[in-house]
Amino acid sequence: MLHVTHPAPNRVDLELDGVLDSGMMAAALDDLVEKSAGVTDGVMLYKITSFEWPTGGAIAAEMMRLPQLFEMIGHFKRCAVVTDTGWIAKAAEIEGRMIPGLEIKAFGFDEIEAAEAWLDAADVEENVPV
Repeated sequence: MLHVTHPAPNRVDLELDGVLDSGMMAAALDDLVEKSAGVTDGVMLYKITSFEWPTGGAIAAEMMRLPQLFEMIGHFKRCAVVTDTGWIAKAAEIEGRMIPGLEIKAFGFDEIEAAEAWLDAADVEENVPV
């Protein structure tokens, strides 16, 4: 399951738990793109509680939406990935180095408050007078 919420005007949250099939992936990505549409200088909290490789159909559903996903990424400046799976945390941070304009930082589930603070700091940093 991939659940998407829009808790604040500049924030979108995702929670991944378990395996995704093509229908679940398509619905979740369409929901993500829709909820991200009005976001500017946004932040994202991505909790990965349980990861299983998506089905081939789910990967195909994602590939079909790549143009919309690349456009959607431009709405965000920070993404906190919360997971206790080390390789996912490392992959997320590497991905963050490859996407211009998006900073990705990984946190463990015991660091959820730090993740929230890091996302909140993005607004403070942006509004500091120079």
